[in-house]
Amino acid sequence: MNEGGREQTARPWEDPQAQPFIRIENLRKEFDGFPAVDGVSLEIYQGELFAILGGSGCGKSTLLRLLAGFETPTAGRIFIDGADMAGLPPYERPTNMMFQSYAVFPHYSVAENVAYGLKKEGLDKAEVNARVEELLELVQLGDFARRKPRQLSGGQQQRVALARALVKRPKVLLLDEPLAALDKNLRERTQFELMNIQDRLGITFIVVTHDQDEAMTLASRIAVMEAGKFLQTGTPSEVYEYPNCRFVADFFGTINLFRGHPETCAPGRVRCEETGTMILVDPDAGHDEAAGGLTVAVRPEKIRLSREPSTQDGHTVMHGKVEDLAYYGNYSVYRIRTDSGKLIQVSSQNAGRSAELTLEWEDQVYLSWPRECSVVLTR
Repeated sequence: MNEGGREQTARPWEDPQAQPFIRIENLRKEFDGFPAVDGVSLEIYQGELFAILGGSGCGKSTLLRLLAGFETPTAGRIFIDGADMAGLPPYERPTNMMFQSYAVFPHYSVAENVAYGLKKEGLDKAEVNARVEELLELVQLGDFARRKPRQLSGGQQQRVALARALVKRPKVLLLDEPLAALDKNLRERTQFELMNIQDRLGITFIVVTHDQDEAMTLASRIAVMEAGKFLQTGTPSEVYEYPNCRFVADFFGTINLFRGHPETCAPGRVRCEETGTMILVDPDAGHDEAAGGLTVAVRPEKIRLSREPSTQDGHTVMHGKVEDLAYYGNYSVYRIRTDSGKLIQVSSQNAGRSAELTLEWEDQVYLSWPRECSVVLTR
């Protein structure tokens, strides 16, 4: 198993001979002179479940609407399956879009909702019925065909919208915050259902989301977007473990950031401005090349807590006391105030029924982590 929880036999983005199924070239969209999408380029391969991740107003939904043909680019080009999309209206593109609101017709039954697009295209009744039955079975709504949307749960309405978007057999399905309206447990279950459906159909999915956990669960690759630009593109593990800038490190999951400066560093060592201690890093991290300040990023789960200082080679060690703690069942979170006043977050997996290290508020502890877990960010 791999990225997004699915077994993957190929990584086409690593094959120099592979041809992208979707190619975006220097795409720009302005509203009243303001660039909502600011000259982005991207390649997506056939059969990918690709996520565009970013906060509100970063341009991700505008990019999705450009792909669907609901917006016209100010500049740049979009190619899908080798064809230039310039000037093509939405109904002539090999795409379909599933909106955040689902937009199911309340006065139609489930089957009628799914059949709507096919009937508009004039397909014969037998073909329509066969496709609708196939899709309803795929999304596990075969027994609900006669029900109206008001008789369905939020998760079931989401699957109606998904079936309606897929029944026309698009080459690309565009999903705008598809699970945002669902509660946490239902959202997690639906993520796996969505992945299984995409895997069975082999259709290219592009999902726009602000939820980092959702992007990591669903996607083969993720593009992190901010202020109309892509800051980093990679697999979930690449973006999580090796963020390329402070924004990505801070936005994508929880992380501890330590400020440093090249002038106070030595090969493999960065002096933290906030704690005054040396943090051990990869000697080849290139921090000595940073023109200004730099940051060392460390994920909370990489840090170990102990009553005694670590004596292992290559480990950064700090001392502090427990300021806050929270028990989440499968893991616990600690906020440690170092002797210098820096607040550091640590997460610990609760593998047994009682924790090996029982900590309470105000307890004195040592924090340690290996140098390979320190990520040096120079921008």
